[in-house]
Amino acid sequence: MLSPFVELRRQLHQIPEPGFQEFKTQQLLLEQLAKLPQDRLTIRTWRTGILVYIKGLNPTKRFGYRADMDGLPITEETTLPFPSQHPGYMHACGHDFHMSIGMGVVTHFTENPMQDDLIVLFQPAEEGPGGALPMLAAEELQDWMPDQMVALHIAPEYPVGTIAVRPEILFANTSELFIDLLGKGGHAAYPHQANDMIIAATQMVGQLQTIVSRNVNPLDSTVITIGKMEAGTKQNIIAEKARLEGTIRTLSAASMNKIKGRIEAVAAGIEASFECQVTIDWGSNYRQVYNDPALTVEFMDWLRERDNVTLFECTEAMTGEDFGYFLEKIPGFMFWLGVDTPHGLHNAKLDPDERAIDVAIDTITAYLRYKSS
Repeated sequence: MLSPFVELRRQLHQIPEPGFQEFKTQQLLLEQLAKLPQDRLTIRTWRTGILVYIKGLNPTKRFGYRADMDGLPITEETTLPFPSQHPGYMHACGHDFHMSIGMGVVTHFTENPMQDDLIVLFQPAEEGPGGALPMLAAEELQDWMPDQMVALHIAPEYPVGTIAVRPEILFANTSELFIDLLGKGGHAAYPHQANDMIIAATQMVGQLQTIVSRNVNPLDSTVITIGKMEAGTKQNIIAEKARLEGTIRTLSAASMNKIKGRIEAVAAGIEASFECQVTIDWGSNYRQVYNDPALTVEFMDWLRERDNVTLFECTEAMTGEDFGYFLEKIPGFMFWLGVDTPHGLHNAKLDPDERAIDVAIDTITAYLRYKSS
């Protein structure tokens, strides 16, 4: 018989939605919450998110657990019998897992309250444009602010039963990057009468790659990736416009600021060289996920005493997560949850092992009860 939280995951998997458009997702979660005993529950909604407050028996502290909600614009390519029913969207980052685990935590402490209070946040728009920062500022959260926060992220590369974590930085600072170039279009036979933005854009891509290799300390991990380039309408028309889309990842805020400054300098050089206009949009920017050292070490020591999980002290990753904004304000940590699948995050064939859901619920509830006692 399937765990009810595995069943919930399968329902959520079928309805992936973009950030701040998680209407069906929110409704399904609210329906699940309505089935629980309500005597210790207080439920608030914020945009498409949900805040669930569970009153403790004799509270002196307030703990928080966060689960993100949105899907990705990816067409699913799994063979699952419960695939996405929303064309062009998929839970390819495990947020269906994160939410079902969050519901498991709510259910456990509703039925078996701990001493302290707990708030479980179902947060929209982690994939973009970013829900953590505005949720932190929301009036609905202000008088429920936790004293400590915990979150997890599924990890395809680790076996089920493995929890990977490290003190201090876990995920990188990230910034989206959108660059638009505007020149002068014209006939392919008369290039001297036009101003070709395909040439300008390709030159700019090449120069951007020199920033990491020539302007950043080789021991300081940074990434600039241009993942998409659009230009032109027909083979015999010189392109008037071009657009580059990419991402920046750094392990320090100082490096992020330096890279952005260098990109602006490169843009100014392209404008002068090609007599065009270059505009930059930094898109969504996420703070690094910095795990509180003392709390993380305590969590790791506690994990070592448990029989049903294996602790792995991992290295930092260049992935991005807006949970970093919570950790900037509230002590806490994030950890990786092993789900054992050959397909990585954001892959159309991602198929995490559902046994990890109960492992996560057991671990989080036991840890919170330990901290509360």
